[in-house]
Amino acid sequence: MRPERRRRPTARQQALLGDLEALFLAEGFAVFTLDDLAGRLRCSKSTLYALAPSKEQLAVKVVTRFFRGAAERIEERIAGIDDAPKLIGEYLAGVAEHLNRASAAFMRDLAEFGPAREAYQLNSRFAATRLRQFIDKGVADGVFRDVHARLVAEMTGLIIEGIQTGVLAQRTDVSDADAFTALGELLLGGLNK
Repeated sequence: MRPERRRRPTARQQALLGDLEALFLAEGFAVFTLDDLAGRLRCSKSTLYALAPSKEQLAVKVVTRFFRGAAERIEERIAGIDDAPKLIGEYLAGVAEHLNRASAAFMRDLAEFGPAREAYQLNSRFAATRLRQFIDKGVADGVFRDVHARLVAEMTGLIIEGIQTGVLAQRTDVSDADAFTALGELLLGGLNK
């Protein structure tokens, strides 16, 4: 038996995914039924089923698309930057910009729906790894104080986890975007010579 090949989405499907992403970022995704989404997007339910076999899987697909696209744009933003402080600043500014696009409803739905939350967790782990690389680079280049870079990177990872899980927002009443901005200020203030 031949394994099933995944077909690339058509231009129309890509456009629908983009429209779903904009809608979910603005209004969240938990409140919608497939009928609601079909009506809002002026398409049939079968068109939505062609994207994913259920509303839940569609939500995961759109959330994953959002985070994958954000990661790609942030990597493009920092391409060619060799200065570690500037890398950290630009990287976290990019994260904050993308999260600023997300409404409170989207972030709440993300926190409450495990499979979608996993996409955010994966993205957060990737961000922590990238920041660890930038810190290591800054220490190696001599632009950051000779701190225990691995410890600082791990603490950064814990802060990102606190942002991603909503703990920091709950305790401080700040958005994830504002928390990432503050993380950048904290890191750069503490690492610079």
